[in-house]
Amino acid sequence: MAATEPLTGITLIDCAKANATSGPETAARLCGYGTDISGFQAALSQAGEDMGITLDGLKDLVTDQFIVQRTQGLEIAPDSPQDL
Repeated sequence: MAATEPLTGITLIDCAKANATSGPETAARLCGYGTDISGFQAALSQAGEDMGITLDGLKDLVTDQFIVQRTQGLEIAPDSPQDL
């Protein structure tokens, strides 16, 4: 559900992180910024700065753990039954 007003602070960071993989347009809309992507990015950067962290964009909010959880994984198996 999209926010009715632009989010700020930790609430904005939480919303942006939850929607980071959907892209900046979707994240901006769902975090209450509508089509104002530059305003969303500026507010996100400011929210990070207020918390003492540097956020250059949504990519900074996607963790390695999240990426691993969303990938198909890696199949490890012998080439043939004889190689068991």
